[in-house]
Amino acid sequence: MRLGLVSLGCDKNTVDSERILAALSACGASHVHDLSEADVIVVNTCGFIDAAKEESIEALLDVSRLKRDGTCRAVVALGCLVEQYRDELEPALPEIDLFVGLRDVERLVPELQDRGLLGPRLEDHPGVRLPIADRRHVRYLKVSEGCDHGCAFCAIPLWRGKHRSFGVDALVAEARRLEAQGAVELNLVAQDLAFFGRGLQDGTDLSTLLRRLLDETSIPWFRLLYIYSAGLREPLVELIAAEERILPYIDMPIQHASDPVLERMRRPERRDRLAERISGLRAAIPDLTLRTTVMVGFPGETEDDFRSLLDFIEETEFDRLGAFAFSPQKGTRAADMAELFVPEDVAASRLEEVGEVQRAISAGLMQREIGRLREAIVDRQQDGRLVGRTRAQADDVDGTTDLGPSRLALSPGTLVEAEIMAASDFDLEATIGRVVRENVTDAAGWPATEPVGRPLPVASIGLDSGWGR
Repeated sequence: MRLGLVSLGCDKNTVDSERILAALSACGASHVHDLSEADVIVVNTCGFIDAAKEESIEALLDVSRLKRDGTCRAVVALGCLVEQYRDELEPALPEIDLFVGLRDVERLVPELQDRGLLGPRLEDHPGVRLPIADRRHVRYLKVSEGCDHGCAFCAIPLWRGKHRSFGVDALVAEARRLEAQGAVELNLVAQDLAFFGRGLQDGTDLSTLLRRLLDETSIPWFRLLYIYSAGLREPLVELIAAEERILPYIDMPIQHASDPVLERMRRPERRDRLAERISGLRAAIPDLTLRTTVMVGFPGETEDDFRSLLDFIEETEFDRLGAFAFSPQKGTRAADMAELFVPEDVAASRLEEVGEVQRAISAGLMQREIGRLREAIVDRQQDGRLVGRTRAQADDVDGTTDLGPSRLALSPGTLVEAEIMAASDFDLEATIGRVVRENVTDAAGWPATEPVGRPLPVASIGLDSGWGR
């Protein structure tokens, strides 16, 4: 079977998609990047906000046309959108052959086998996960599933269930497999990284996992994505500050900075406490890059509330900031606040204003980088130039760094020291001074040499263990 895979939404979805690819490859499926060549196309959907839902539905309609006009024999809709809206999707999209939600993902392989689209299991694939994109040097490690927070706007706990931490041994084994596949940057992801260890009942926390990863892999860059401010306690902060391989980069969503809005959102902290934590983090971690996410247009948000948010953004000068407008999610408390809904045009205007404020902040911060030496990672060659990112730029969500003409034959994943020469609002231009750590790969992008470390242990995370069950 030639398999096409479309992965939408967050990095946690990317991890799930890579597990699916490994499970289907173990039954003889061959991954093709060109969807027009696929026999079966799996779309791993996202249902977080309205824009994500629309993107997922458009993707399903697009691949359904390939089924009608090309060689595709079956289309599978899978993931968050299916878990939330299966009853509406099935009659509306009869061209989709199989709908698989988060809680019944173990059906995927036997269903495809029963339909004659997939062969019997040949053997366990040597990787728990396989990269779905050409790049193998940037990977994600999902350390837990589900969420215990009760944010009024978020339906993720309804889809993926209560928080469950994965075992440290299994996660370290998975990380070492990702290293063997070429990972140079490993991004730790969860709904809230600070919750890692809860439920294991052995004293394990995120610091425990990080120390094991540092000791038992040679991966040079670890990045922490999505961690609530309340979980950034002193031992973890001290570890981030002390360990060179843990990047001084924290993705800490605040969502808002008006106390009345934060209270209606059922967020755990208030404006003054957020300001105090941010000040403490910047004092404790040298050269910290702080990323956040904010929401505008939450039910009941007044003009004064919005101005309070803008003031906080300007005062704090977040290095990176993402913003989105509220959209009601079925089953959430906020969806029942219809009488307080902010008009869509007002929310859109506020979203645009946040973007302009952050653009000005970012432009100023980028200008301060000029003349500095920064370690950067090479991501790709593009139009005869090397494109990468500094330690302060996360994959996909932040800007990039132009590293100059690609006269040097540097593979993706190579770490270099670069001098920042110019800056725009979000991106940098630099000149490479020296190679810090060369990443040698073969023509297909796989590591040309074995990574440093002990023999890889047997995997213990399966297809269904990382999903909302």
